[in-house]
Amino acid sequence: MALFSRHHRGTCPAHDAAVPEPGSKTPQQLWGDGYGRVGIRAAQTLLILAVSVVAVFALLQVKLLVIPMLIALILAAAISPFVNILKRRGINDALATVIAFIALLAVLGGVFTVIYFSVRSQWDDLVQQASEGVDQLQEFLLNGPLPIDAAQIDSARDAIVDFATSSQARSGAITGLSVVTEFLTGAVLLVVILFFFLKDGERIWAFLISPFKGERASRLRRVGTRSQEVLGGYVRGTAIVALVDTLGIGAALLVLQVPLALPLAMVVFIGAFIPIVGATMAGILAALVALVANGPVVALIVVAVVVAVNQLEGNLLQPVVMGKSLQLHALVILLALTAGTLLAGIVGAVLAVPITAVAWSIIKVWTSDDGTAHRDAPDRRAAGTAAQ
Repeated sequence: MALFSRHHRGTCPAHDAAVPEPGSKTPQQLWGDGYGRVGIRAAQTLLILAVSVVAVFALLQVKLLVIPMLIALILAAAISPFVNILKRRGINDALATVIAFIALLAVLGGVFTVIYFSVRSQWDDLVQQASEGVDQLQEFLLNGPLPIDAAQIDSARDAIVDFATSSQARSGAITGLSVVTEFLTGAVLLVVILFFFLKDGERIWAFLISPFKGERASRLRRVGTRSQEVLGGYVRGTAIVALVDTLGIGAALLVLQVPLALPLAMVVFIGAFIPIVGATMAGILAALVALVANGPVVALIVVAVVVAVNQLEGNLLQPVVMGKSLQLHALVILLALTAGTLLAGIVGAVLAVPITAVAWSIIKVWTSDDGTAHRDAPDRRAAGTAAQ
């Protein structure tokens, strides 16, 4: 009988295929061991990266719409507390939105007007002073105690010039009639989208999450609330930090009698909206102008003031005014700035950090377990009891 069984197994191909060979593994076992789990995670990661790349490419094709919408979303999150204050004082939704909208446009218009007129009239002098400062710094490096030769300096300067004239950098510059037309179109879209975000922001988000029910809907509501808090806190905190930087460095430039103090202060204000890199570059520009006009001693004092203001900002001011709005490591901020600059130029550098902060806050909210399921469970049990 045993011989018959062995003979039968050897002559039945279907049975042989169903029985694995000794030492072999089934597909379930292959994907269930350590290498299988790593392979599954790698495939999932590659799929997510592929979808992300396609999404970013698609968004870049309609950046004339995407960028105004993102800016409007950030501004709406920053001004929404003011709208809520007006509503709590008995003002209806439409009138509160109009008041906040006009106030925001007036503030932004005033800021841009001051920056434009203060920088425009002295822009040529500012560029000339900065260029002369670079030349003096180059001469010091060549003749000073540091072992740097002219070839290294020329190579570094050529690299900076190549980046400044590259397609990535030109994507953020205003050149040509078509770009001016796109800018005006984007500005009109920004104003219209901002008004509707201020007026119907909550209803728009409620409509977007209406297909979801239960715990997912609850999580999405928390995602919307947290995103608004992060964006609003970031914009308001950055504006306060930029104002303090401008007042501190601008006052030092005036006291030290550095020429072009007002344009330099405006550059500091603009640079503060680009974390880490913006303030540093504005300080270097101020030091170069002071080097040409007032000598190396005053330039060193300007550098010391810039460093002191940056330390005050990073260690005291930002934690107080921003709170938990920007819980990102400096390396993450630098990577986000680099990616944003390469993708969308200067506008991308400004938007990269708040978008990254919001993305991180969404991940934390979505993966957190704050007891929502437990709170929903009694309601589901009660609904089941009522149905019975």
